[in-house]
Amino acid sequence: MKILVVDDDRRIVKTTCDILKIKGYEPIAAYTGEEGVEKVKLDPPDCVLMDMKMPGINGVEAMKQMQEIIPDLPVVLISAYATNELLNEAKHSGAYAVLNKPMNFQVILSFLSLLRKEESILIVDDDPVFSKTLKDLLTLRGYQVETESTPESVMEDLAKGYKLVVVLDLKLGDVNGLEVLQKIRAKYPSKPVVLVTGYRHEMGESLEKGLNIGAYTSLYKPFETDDLLNMIEEIRLKKLQNMLVTP
Repeated sequence: MKILVVDDDRRIVKTTCDILKIKGYEPIAAYTGEEGVEKVKLDPPDCVLMDMKMPGINGVEAMKQMQEIIPDLPVVLISAYATNELLNEAKHSGAYAVLNKPMNFQVILSFLSLLRKEESILIVDDDPVFSKTLKDLLTLRGYQVETESTPESVMEDLAKGYKLVVVLDLKLGDVNGLEVLQKIRAKYPSKPVVLVTGYRHEMGESLEKGLNIGAYTSLYKPFETDDLLNMIEEIRLKKLQNMLVTP
């Protein structure tokens, strides 16, 4: 992943780029808003970390020009001091967040890890064909995917590593997926769980109960894969934005 770092303080740019390089990213340095915009034109980055107050155009104006080139470009603005008017303009113009200086690099690195789709999606389904097909599709879209067919092992899998989303079938052999959902919800109250089922009429009541328990949403098999992909992207975007604490 290419990360564009824009700041008129060369020491900050060097330190940030050094840390990013050590962590496996490809940093691109720029020292003014104008130079940052040119870098976006010439060598499009995957994300921008940019100071708000710089000589020439400020970070907000530079971000607007960058977004004209790449509309969905994730931009995180950083500021030691900024007026409320500028902060509000930044948020309304599409900044993912406005962070205070000095930067919390652990927060930034966690944000970039999620942006790079390093967090797994867990598919819980006893149909191996469905699981493999869905895993292949999500893998092609850049996601890391794990599958589980045994309900008893789901909590163990969740404890091994962070999962962005759980795709949970409601009918797992003799086990009702609601039992698994209740266990997930008890230990991970905010974990997004997407319920799926091929039994529209038989499982209708269970789906309703699942949504009441706190499932993110539900889909009937066979479903349009774009529907699931859009939901996962929606969840990922919300988490990206919530991960960065704004003033």
